[in-house]
Amino acid sequence: MTMEPQQQRVPGSDQEMSPKPDFGEDSYRGSGRLEGKRALITGGDSGIGKAVALAFAREGADVAISYLDEHEDAEEARRFVEDAGRRAVLIPGDLSDPAHCREAVRRTVEELGGIDILVSNAAYQMNRESLEEIPDEEWDFTWATNVDAYFHLVKAALPHLEPGSSIIGSSSVQSDQPSPNLLPYAATKAAIASITASLAQMLGERGIRANSVAPGPVWTPLIPATLPAEAVESFGEQTPLGRPGQPAELAPAYVLLASDDASYISGARLAVTGGKPIL
Repeated sequence: MTMEPQQQRVPGSDQEMSPKPDFGEDSYRGSGRLEGKRALITGGDSGIGKAVALAFAREGADVAISYLDEHEDAEEARRFVEDAGRRAVLIPGDLSDPAHCREAVRRTVEELGGIDILVSNAAYQMNRESLEEIPDEEWDFTWATNVDAYFHLVKAALPHLEPGSSIIGSSSVQSDQPSPNLLPYAATKAAIASITASLAQMLGERGIRANSVAPGPVWTPLIPATLPAEAVESFGEQTPLGRPGQPAELAPAYVLLASDDASYISGARLAVTGGKPIL
């Protein structure tokens, strides 16, 4: 699949991407692995989060979709969930605000009747060629969105999580192989891996599992919204598989970690990187 040079405003929209990402609309087949479960997915309106929402719904879960303000993308995600016969809740708002993190959990519990799966996936990145170019406010916002929100979401969800519940953080290959032009983002993704490892040990006695997924380059709205247009054209070609991943190719990893099939998997980081190793 050829990526065309393109640029969008942050946070980007998958409706404007060329080619449009594959969310698994025509390929994902559920088998009841999440039947009756209730999930909150942040960043569930687009990219990896949207593919996970579709897959979770087709596996039998009701889904709350937290997103910033990309309403058209979010409505498509809602349609994917409802077309699978499951309930969908849209929760717009800025997760860099701790109060909104708590509100997202509250609404999930209120409207879905509880929460069994928390996927902290929403993220911000920006390409900067030098340290001097990174505004202090951008550093703070990246950490607030990617890391602080993870903490606040887990803390708010914890009173509602029963034994067998699953927490999944979205880390990245950037946590081990940081690109200097993505310094703040790469650092947050290492923090997510570390926090998840701590949560697995802290919450194990309660029967709650915590794992992370580490994607490689994946074709999501963050790419045309945060990388130079010329970099978009060759995005993902440096992987051993020679291409970027599609969101649909990430969703099965999240399904596994959310399901009872992973009942003894906790503290793991599952790499889905097109061949780039995470050691």
